[in-house]
Amino acid sequence: MRTLLERFASVLVLAAGGAGCGHPQAATGSGGTSAGVTGNGATVAASGTASGPAVTSAAATTGTALTLYGSPYTGGQYNLGPVDYAETQFHNACAPGSKYRPDVQAVEGALLAGLWDGIPNVAGYCDACIWVTTDKGASSLLRVVTYGQTSTNSIDTSQTAYSILNMNEYPRGMTWQFAKCPDTGPMMYEFQSGSNAYWTSLWVRNARVPLAKVEVQSVNHASFVELQRGGDGTLTDASGFGMGSFTVRSTGVDGQTVTDTFSWPASGIASAFLTGKANFQ
Repeated sequence: MRTLLERFASVLVLAAGGAGCGHPQAATGSGGTSAGVTGNGATVAASGTASGPAVTSAAATTGTALTLYGSPYTGGQYNLGPVDYAETQFHNACAPGSKYRPDVQAVEGALLAGLWDGIPNVAGYCDACIWVTTDKGASSLLRVVTYGQTSTNSIDTSQTAYSILNMNEYPRGMTWQFAKCPDTGPMMYEFQSGSNAYWTSLWVRNARVPLAKVEVQSVNHASFVELQRGGDGTLTDASGFGMGSFTVRSTGVDGQTVTDTFSWPASGIASAFLTGKANFQ
């Protein structure tokens, strides 16, 4: 079986509260001048009804009830990728060429996963969380940082995640669903190195709920316009934000929205790393 190689792009996911795929520390940084969160925090995503592992089992593992969205992905296996921030074997599809930033690693944690690239619009799931339950009953909440070629519905994992899931069984059958990530602080906005006022592109990191869409209101856009998802998980405005303050509005698959407003960085938007004021509930 080939391990995951690269990429990611689009929407569909679930949500779940609890700990497991990140460390409980707040994000650091500055730049957000205002923020807001709206939505009803529904436990059912636009794609369907929550199903899969029992909530009681999830609560025992994470300490809180787990919210899942959409249909479970079945028939695959979990494998030791390896998936890691050091990219010891493969580049993480959701990362820039310079790899995941240490500040993002700190909040997203070491329980990592890579998805099968046959999932439609797979790049849209960059930095989302999945709840994995093996046929032997082991379970864990993992953060998606890559995707690539493997068998249908299979996932690759980090060593830490593999150690939790593995009971020396073979085949390593499992079921997984998208889930809400634990609360590890506000959302983060990592801009591509080539970003400028006329072409602006970024990754949204640490969102608790998988993203249905991300929009911007700025000097160049009097009303919110939707950013376009790229194969590396980036969100791009081909015409650029324009030089001035801007507001990013993220919508989760459960209908919640988060808005963060920033001043244009004094050093420019290229490679800027901005931390917001809020996250999905």
